[in-house]
Amino acid sequence: MSKTTDESKDIFTFCKKNTEEFFNELEKSSPVYHQIATDIQKSYLEAWKNVINSSIALEQEYAVKSGLNVSMPEETMKAIHNMMERTSNAYQNQNKLVFDSTETSKKVFDIFSENTKILASLNKNMMELMASSMKKYT
Repeated sequence: MSKTTDESKDIFTFCKKNTEEFFNELEKSSPVYHQIATDIQKSYLEAWKNVINSSIALEQEYAVKSGLNVSMPEETMKAIHNMMERTSNAYQNQNKLVFDSTETSKKVFDIFSENTKILASLNKNMMELMASSMKKYT
């Protein structure tokens, strides 16, 4: 039997090959999922902006046709402005938190990956030591 045929039936080679294929497919699909999420968020924001702007326009048209007084006290304008400013600041803080969490997660995954390599190397050394000890007694 040829070495290639033997290797293809080897459980470790088989598992490694299938794992590599699986992760290659995941890596290919990541940009697609990213684009889908971005498109959905953009559509969501655009829809809400349209709802709000349409509501304002409809209410404005009604007020004009009804002859309603639409002037607003300065204090109310300041209160609304402050509320929107605080909302924007909260959103910016949320974005910073998400960004920082993402960066921290990346670092954790990098450390985990490096530690896994170190642990695998340590386990290999221990296995070789144990195997050489076993040979002495056989």
